[in-house]
Amino acid sequence: MENQEFESEKLKKAKAKVEELKGFYIHLAVYIVINAFIMINILIRALGDGDTFWQFGTFFTPFFWGIGLAFHAAKVFNFNPILGKNWEERQIQKYIEKDKRDAAKFK
Repeated sequence: MENQEFESEKLKKAKAKVEELKGFYIHLAVYIVINAFIMINILIRALGDGDTFWQFGTFFTPFFWGIGLAFHAAKVFNFNPILGKNWEERQIQKYIEKDKRDAAKFK
């Protein structure tokens, strides 16, 4: 019985991870399609008007949306260069040790 619950929990986690990946890949596909459409329209308009294509406004949407996409990717793929892989566990251990020291002071 306990093994079945464990397997069921593993299946739920796997399905949740697949849903996260699916959401990221959909986000990536929408990013590519929409930004390609925007960039092509800006290029066509710039060529027709004789303007330059290389302006900040041209890359405004892809740049800032790309930042959001990068954060989404970091979340989905568990990438955290600032805090590292074991940061959370180290913080938990640090607070447990601090609580033990504080408890020992009051004994």
